[in-house]
Amino acid sequence: MTTAELSQTILGIGEAMVEMSPQTDGSYQRGFAGDVLNALWYARKALDEDWTVSFCSAVGQDPISDDMLAFISGGGIDCSAVRRIAGRSPGLYLITLDGAERSFTYWRSQSAARSLAADGDWLGAQMDAARLIYVSGITLAILPEDDRARLLTGLAARRAAGATVALDPNIRPALWPDKDTARDVLTSAATVSSIVLPSFDDEAACFGDATPEATRARYAGAGAETVIVKNGPGAVLYLQDGQSGEAASPPVAKPVDTTGAGDSFNGACLAALISGEPIGRAIAAGQACAARVIQTRGALI
Repeated sequence: MTTAELSQTILGIGEAMVEMSPQTDGSYQRGFAGDVLNALWYARKALDEDWTVSFCSAVGQDPISDDMLAFISGGGIDCSAVRRIAGRSPGLYLITLDGAERSFTYWRSQSAARSLAADGDWLGAQMDAARLIYVSGITLAILPEDDRARLLTGLAARRAAGATVALDPNIRPALWPDKDTARDVLTSAATVSSIVLPSFDDEAACFGDATPEATRARYAGAGAETVIVKNGPGAVLYLQDGQSGEAASPPVAKPVDTTGAGDSFNGACLAALISGEPIGRAIAAGQACAARVIQTRGALI
């Protein structure tokens, strides 16, 4: 398949979960979210209608899975690449806030999404023809080792065929058996990725990077053509086709909840890049989207 034959489709491969988000009265509101889904949500809102945004995952056959798919489809995201697995259900997480900073408690050990790459033929068929394929470190961390290898092999083949493969390492230490495994897998994933969108604080903790510049150089050295390093309220560093630069992050006066900040940045930024915008404008679009998201509660607005 040539680049010209690829469809105007962004395919995100990952896990959607039930989200319990704290409200001002002390109660919790049920929602649905997940890092790849969050990025797709904001990419969908940024793209023209002639683009298809598709979610590749696995859920159960239970009522909560029905509600989840109805919600995702209601956001304009195609769910035809979601497997239904009997006897499984989505994972769940609960957000705890300390000011605007968030932490999470997870219940996901039997999540249906852990089986999303178990059928290699099915997975390959979902990836065929997509112009951009987006995965995260969480996607890779939740998969069994053989399934993870199957996914990485498929991504390498699609990149070689002309697709853009985008990766957010999104390092969650609790999902990995140890740092060595996380480092090895994420480095392997970077070698098959066209675009890598790391967050510096995660990278410093896992890889020991002293500066955002070190993170940028490491992923470029692994083989990524474009690297965009997020750094909280600090400047976004980037490298594209050998040219490096940085973009200051506009201040946000009253952040409420930082859940989904990086994901929303990724979605808007990738939508701009795949639409042909220069990298500076794409980063600005990501920053504007993230600034709006962190002024509300929950990952999806």
